[in-house]
Amino acid sequence: MTEGNNFPDKRTTSAIWSDGLGRAGIRSGQALLVITLAWVILWGMTRVPLVMIPVMIALILASAISPLVRWLTGRRWPKALAVAASFVGILAVFGGVITGIVFLIREQSKELAAKFTAGIDQLHQFLNYGPFKVSDEQLRSLGDSIQRFFTSSSFGAEALTGARTVGEILAGLVLMAVILFFFLKDGEKIRTFLFGFLPASHRAKAHLAAERSAAVLGGYVRGTALIAVVNGLIIGTVLAILGVPLALPLGVFVFIGGFIPIVGSTAAGTLAVGVALISNGPVTSLIVLAVLIAANQLEHHFLQPVLMGKVLNIHGLAILLALAIGTMLAGVIGALLAVPTAAVGWTAIKTWTGRGEAASAGTFPADGTAA
Repeated sequence: MTEGNNFPDKRTTSAIWSDGLGRAGIRSGQALLVITLAWVILWGMTRVPLVMIPVMIALILASAISPLVRWLTGRRWPKALAVAASFVGILAVFGGVITGIVFLIREQSKELAAKFTAGIDQLHQFLNYGPFKVSDEQLRSLGDSIQRFFTSSSFGAEALTGARTVGEILAGLVLMAVILFFFLKDGEKIRTFLFGFLPASHRAKAHLAAERSAAVLGGYVRGTALIAVVNGLIIGTVLAILGVPLALPLGVFVFIGGFIPIVGSTAAGTLAVGVALISNGPVTSLIVLAVLIAANQLEHHFLQPVLMGKVLNIHGLAILLALAIGTMLAGVIGALLAVPTAAVGWTAIKTWTGRGEAASAGTFPADGTAA
């Protein structure tokens, strides 16, 4: 306190915040403000999932498809025609896959029903006389519990909720298709408009961060798609050789599950193991399980390092944490979007702060294309 003054000395106050503890307090306050802002943004995004999820999926697909648009425009295609051809092509691929799955399931439904009955008998014999014996009384008790669930009011409520969810998914798919078209057509204009709100001194760095993030996102999607194709082909081929019904649809499910890192292909492969158990018996299911484990090892120890080593430079623990947070916030869709969102966020942070500038510049040139 200075003489004749009731206010603290400014030099004393400055000294409080200039030592190590004071600087730590300032940084802690800044970190809390940033975390609070991030939480508010995430909370707001989870309030409108029917809008945000189609936007994010369209952004991911646009990053993966934009190299095709640039390639076509480089071959003197008009921009509108290149966008339309790429857009129609991706919709035709998705529509063809879904239509093929539906027709295959309808065509093989009778065969699956017949094998299902025989498989249930084999499973019953295995449970009665296998290493872990289960009595008929225990099986009947389990069957009664399942029947009570399907006839309960809670199952009816879940069915109504499921019908509403299907409607929301269809609406989201339509919205995603529209947003994807405009991202492909006017992506640069949209980005320039949004970055126009930033100070002029930050716009160049924001554009660079966006270009590198788009390169990372597109590379991640393309690498993940290649890995998922390999897994789907391996599982589908093995199922077809073993005579398991619905081999192609199950291979497609494994392909789709491959877009969820670490756990997706395993979870989808479990469905294939279950179908093999019910339709062809325990021996076939064990063979499918062994192939599934081998395919997962091939993915983790060879395909991911080769195809995505330069793109997804994130530790496995960070991927697991991102998956957990994404699943908690948005379920399966959150798990699908968690890892690419984390990869893009980390790339943007590194570019904005200048961290690893030389490595980033060597991997992702200023034009946003992978080296």
